[in-house]
Order: sequence, then C-alpha cells, then structure tokens
Amino acid sequence: MKLTVLLNLLLFCHVASTVKHSLKFFLTVTSGVPNFPEFVAVAMVDEVLMGYCDSNNKTPEPKQDWMRKLAKDYPQHLEWYSQECYDNQPFFRANLDSLKQRLNQTGDVHILQRMSSCEWDDETGEVVGYNQYGYDGEDFLALDLQTLTWTAPKQQAFITKLRWDNDKARLERNKNYYIHIYPEWLRKYLHYGRSFLQRTERPSVSLLQKTPSSPVRCHATGFYPDRAMMYWRKDGEEIHEDVDLGDILPNHDGSFQMSVELNLSSVAPEAWRRYDCVFHLSGVVDDIVTRLDKAVIRTNWVPPAGFPARPVIGVVVGLLLLLVVCIAGLFIWRRNNNGFRPANTGQ
Repeated sequence: MKLTVLLNLLLFCHVASTVKHSLKFFLTVTSGVPNFPEFVAVAMVDEVLMGYCDSNNKTPEPKQDWMRKLAKDYPQHLEWYSQECYDNQPFFRANLDSLKQRLNQTGDVHILQRMSSCEWDDETGEVVGYNQYGYDGEDFLALDLQTLTWTAPKQQAFITKLRWDNDKARLERNKNYYIHIYPEWLRKYLHYGRSFLQRTERPSVSLLQKTPSSPVRCHATGFYPDRAMMYWRKDGEEIHEDVDLGDILPNHDGSFQMSVELNLSSVAPEAWRRYDCVFHLSGVVDDIVTRLDKAVIRTNWVPPAGFPARPVIGVVVGLLLLLVVCIAGLFIWRRNNNGFRPANTGQ
C-alpha cells in the first residue's frame, strides 16, 4: 500500500520560502481500522513521497528511482530505515494501548501519529525542527527544541510529558537528529533527486462551475514545485472580496494542484469580461492568465427536466488518489493558529 499525506501550507509560505526544503517523517499506529496496516511509516522530501513501510511488509520501500540509487550507494542508510521501522512498531503500539487504558477507551477507531521533520534554508542555513504527536486528530504533545521540554496542550498528555521530560538522553538524541543529522540527510536527498525535485512544470488551467449559480473555480493542476500563487483580477487589479483561495494539494504523480473560487452572484453577465484568473509559479517569468468566459467554463451540471436546452460539457474534476490517501487525510491533524510552533535553531 502507498501512503501520501495531505499537507496544507499558507500561501505566504509558498511565496516567501523559495529556498526552503523539508524532510518529514510520519509514523501512524491505529486500532479498529479494518483492512489497513496497524503501523505505517512515510518519509517525504519537499512534499514528495520517497519511502514507505508498514506492519505488513516490515521492509522500507524506496518510492523514487533516485532514492533507490542512494540506497544502493549507501546500504547502511537503508538499514537505518529498516531498524527504525522495526523498532517503532512496538513502541507506538504500547503508547496507543496505554493511552486507551488511561482514557478508559475500548473499541472504536483510535489513531496515534507522530510527525518529525526539519526544514532547511539553503540560502541562510537556518534549520527548523519539529517533533509532534497527535491523538485521534488533535494535538497531543510537542517538543520545544530550545528548552528541550515537551508541551502538553491537553491534561491527558501531562503524565507522558513529565515522564518524557525526565528522559534527558532521549531529548538530546532528538535534538541531534533534528538540527544535525536530518539536515545532512536532506542535503544528500536533494543532491540525488535534483533532476526530479528541482524541475519546473507548468500546469493546465481550467474554469469549472458546479451549477450556473455556483462560484466559478479557476483550477490549476500538474505544476511543480508547490511554490505557487493564484488569484482573481478585475480590470487588471488583484481582488480579495468574494474570493476563496484553496490549499495547494499533491497529485498522485508528485505534481500539485490548487484552485481559487470567485463568487459572481452580484456581478452582471456583461461585466464578466472584466475578470481574469492569474497563476504564478515561483521561478517562472510568464504567468498563466485565463480570462473569465462563460463559453469555456466546464461543468458536469445537467439541467432538470423542462429546463431550456443548453450544451453541457462533462468533466471529471475529482483527483484520482489512492485509497490510503483518503484514510491518511483523516489521520493527520491540522495545526491551527493556536497550535504548536517549532523552535528555530540555526547552524
């Protein structure tokens, strides 16, 4: 089984962080989920899936050709992943069972997940580390790398926080990985995968609408990297009123998609020609500008019986993702404005 993770970043990050790269590990243990591995581990570079293992196969599987080459050149590197996959399964299983017992939970679906990662700015050398745990879709614990203590937003996590705060050796080991080892590995991965990870691909852009009264969606898909922005203009000026910007989401082939909607309920039909949609990809000079034209809008809306005949253009706008992606989307908790923030540690 394959697993990708939907990770949503603010538009500002995509625009401003043009030289930042990331290495992320997601470890997930579940109970009560039928036909799904009890333990799943995923490794990603710059939001691209590069490795996977689960409790069924128990062997790390490189997901990119460049990662297979790296594993061949550095077999000890693959051995580390194998050991991590093997060692973390009982650790996570025991923690999930302990949580269920402490909270008097039995049966049903329960999910414990850890996200550990580093972000590296290849221009400034700044390193940002994360180590966070989520339980049943909510923040549970987070490591502050500056104070080397755990933060517990919920009372149920306080016992774990106290126990883990006393494990000084583990805390120092974590710090060493997040600010030294992981950034070194990330640079190695970027070198091996440079032809894939540093490519530039422009998207196809379409105008979509569910019904004649729905907002018009400007949808771009197939672009890479994920550092992009999209907006509506009126008479050449960017607008924000009646505009809804969506997240940048991964496609199954490693590219990305995004969309921005415009509510036209208060706009007269003859004024539509004053609007256009702009897609900008970081590092590319020419933007893709799509003028709002009712004749090119695609829809799968079928008029009810008796409705005046009108050409209907059928279009499939859903993204074909693997089943596991859908499940993973339920597992990963979103960090909101009040959530944890990582500690910055420069090298």
